[in-house]
Amino acid sequence: MGRVSPSDPFRVIFVCTGNICRSPMAEVVFRDLAEHQGLGPLIVSTSAGTSEWHVGERADERTIDALDRRGYDGSQHRAKPFTAASFADNDLVVALDRSHERILRQWSRDEDQEGKIILLLTYDRNADVLDVPDPYYADTGTFDSVLAMIETATRGLFRQLEPALRSRRMMPRAQHRTLPQNPTLPPI
Repeated sequence: MGRVSPSDPFRVIFVCTGNICRSPMAEVVFRDLAEHQGLGPLIVSTSAGTSEWHVGERADERTIDALDRRGYDGSQHRAKPFTAASFADNDLVVALDRSHERILRQWSRDEDQEGKIILLLTYDRNADVLDVPDPYYADTGTFDSVLAMIETATRGLFRQLEPALRSRRMMPRAQHRTLPQNPTLPPI
């Protein structure tokens, strides 16, 4: 097993379409969870988009506002595209919906890369859908409900990773694909 340390943290990237709504929310929520659990130095949380439509832009104002209403800071986010290097640079690639998952699987070059890809909502044991809806063309309330979905699923994902991080050990990259797809874990 490989060691996780502040000099070699576990890296998670969240992926949506334009990297201005859903994936920045997940990035910020996951980072906040890690910080509040005392594991911030052992985890790097980033995000990217499958398109280049918004590269360099801030998160959508409605995203920043929804995060702010829940006590998170998304103001520093700048959109970036997912690239071939993103597979090598990250230990886990988290798709926000099945279209992103399909795209990422098409882009993966080998079993190791494909084994890093997971779908976020599989970590919400009560979810009745697999896709986090895109709030871009919706109202403020939709941004808030999307953030709530992301918070729940992100907590589930974090609970899966936390024991290994606490023991300062992580699974080898080849075993990432064995993460449970529908965990039944107690709430934090």
